[in-house]
Amino acid sequence: MDETVAEYIRRTVLKIPRDEIKMMLQKWGFLSEAQLQTLNFQQIKDNISQEVVQLCEENSADIKQAAVLDIIYNHIYQNKRMWSVYQMKKTGEELEYFDITDFKTKFKRRLRSALKNVTITFKEYEDNAIWIRVAWGTPYKKPNQYKPSYVVYHSQTPYVFISSSVLKSTLPLLCQALIVASNYHDIREMELRSHSLNSLKDIVFKRYSQKFQTCTPKPLQGGNVEPENADIRIVEENRSEKERIHRLNQEVFGSGPQPKLEFAQYRLETMFKSDPKMDVLDKKEPFRCLVKFSSPHLLESLKSLAPAGMADAPLSPLLTCIPHKARNYFKIREKKGLYPESFVSP
Repeated sequence: MDETVAEYIRRTVLKIPRDEIKMMLQKWGFLSEAQLQTLNFQQIKDNISQEVVQLCEENSADIKQAAVLDIIYNHIYQNKRMWSVYQMKKTGEELEYFDITDFKTKFKRRLRSALKNVTITFKEYEDNAIWIRVAWGTPYKKPNQYKPSYVVYHSQTPYVFISSSVLKSTLPLLCQALIVASNYHDIREMELRSHSLNSLKDIVFKRYSQKFQTCTPKPLQGGNVEPENADIRIVEENRSEKERIHRLNQEVFGSGPQPKLEFAQYRLETMFKSDPKMDVLDKKEPFRCLVKFSSPHLLESLKSLAPAGMADAPLSPLLTCIPHKARNYFKIREKKGLYPESFVSP
């Protein structure tokens, strides 16, 4: 076994919490159950990693097997990576039969035609998700296994989730390989990012909806004790206003937890309105701006604005429409003619 492969396996094992090493090695399936029985999982992780490497040497492990173990780790700890959403598009609406073997062949052929030194590894999961790990090299250097790109593609959907390496120059190659392999002709970033891959899936696959049935909430209990001499009309007005804000928030966001979104941006285009007599504008051109939002938990932050008194209720549709805008990304861009730089299939 190559020394670089042995070191990579050792470092991957060291990343895994000790209580989960046996479980991940079983999911990996490269070592037999008899070999796993010889491991002492109660010792320090460095010793465990060395023993795992020795067993892998007996089985003549190569970098592809090591990469599969890394995929398993990142699948379980997917929140350690930052994910971006991309949407692909076809010229027509026709549906095609998806062939996983054909997809893998086209993806590898396209990527390797542009870059020879690259390691490509696939792993399929039960929810029709194909995890792709790409380690990038250069024409003169072997692939760097410690800075790979990850792609999660759900077959027969136009959505791709990418956690890219620090090498931004590899992104166009990755996008080209995806649209060729999946028989699409265009791919664009949806400008949504988060560490929570499942939350991004909830948004684009419409597993999350902001439309909930309206309900009359119970009066808020505790928290605010009114003074004995307070005007009863002021007390009642405050209580009614809090109930109104709570009800409107329920209608817009619902009562459940929000998907964990950390970044969103979209472009606005509107006409500037002014008194015609003042003649402020010489040309009737639209006002354009780029709106960016970032937060550790963006949708929960927006949901808390009105109850905290930082915004009027109901919130502006410009704030509450972010998940809906994301799902209709191509439709909005085509209507407004506001396409960012894209990757187009030749």
